[in-house]
Amino acid sequence: MHRFFVDKEQVFQDRIEIIGKDVKHIKNVLRLRKKDKIEVLSEGKTHICEIEELASDRVIVSILDAFEGKNEPTIDIILFQGVAKGDKMDFIIQKSTEVGVKEIYPLITNRTVVKIKDEKREQKKIERWRTIAEEAAKQSKRDMIPKVHSTIGFKEMLEILKGEENIIIPYEMEETFTLKEALKDVKGHRISIIIGPEGGFDEEEVKLVKDVAGKAVTLGPRILRTETAGILTMSIILYELGDLGVRR
Repeated sequence: MHRFFVDKEQVFQDRIEIIGKDVKHIKNVLRLRKKDKIEVLSEGKTHICEIEELASDRVIVSILDAFEGKNEPTIDIILFQGVAKGDKMDFIIQKSTEVGVKEIYPLITNRTVVKIKDEKREQKKIERWRTIAEEAAKQSKRDMIPKVHSTIGFKEMLEILKGEENIIIPYEMEETFTLKEALKDVKGHRISIIIGPEGGFDEEEVKLVKDVAGKAVTLGPRILRTETAGILTMSIILYELGDLGVRR
């Protein structure tokens, strides 16, 4: 059954209104017709629906059944990802969504290779990343689309992290304190992960993260690429504390 996401304002008592790019996809790509059934998700809730009306700018569906989704991880993972060059960020957004990330903050660090100077170009990138997250959420049967935030600087990230209890920063210069050890002290159901860009973090940046109660961890003796490190870290966290490999 095809899956679509809508805002809560599009959900009414017994009907849902689908608008935007999904209308064209439903009509011209999938070639769905009246009486065809689809899944529509909003605010983590799944609606089994039947297509009732196909207009030029909207699709109206009637709600046959509704229930809370069961496909979201029990741990909320917030990823602060150093902006990577080329199409690496596209890959990171896609795979992080498949694994189960809750929010993604593209992060500019001292060693970030990519320099975003044009506001319009930056916004286009963010919109593309949000589209990638939405498509990955549909493909992987997520109950929600991860929120992809606008790009932030290191100081902005530190402000966001103030008060957070579980902050993990994989760091190649850390040799003894492992991710498994760090996870023994996790409190609650929210974990922030900070991943460096291609050039990694400098020593001062790691110190600043430690100052807001962050923990630097080693991911082993091998140096991982930026597009690998975050996905591996999330996978380990969800295996240790979440639902990875468990069918509820």
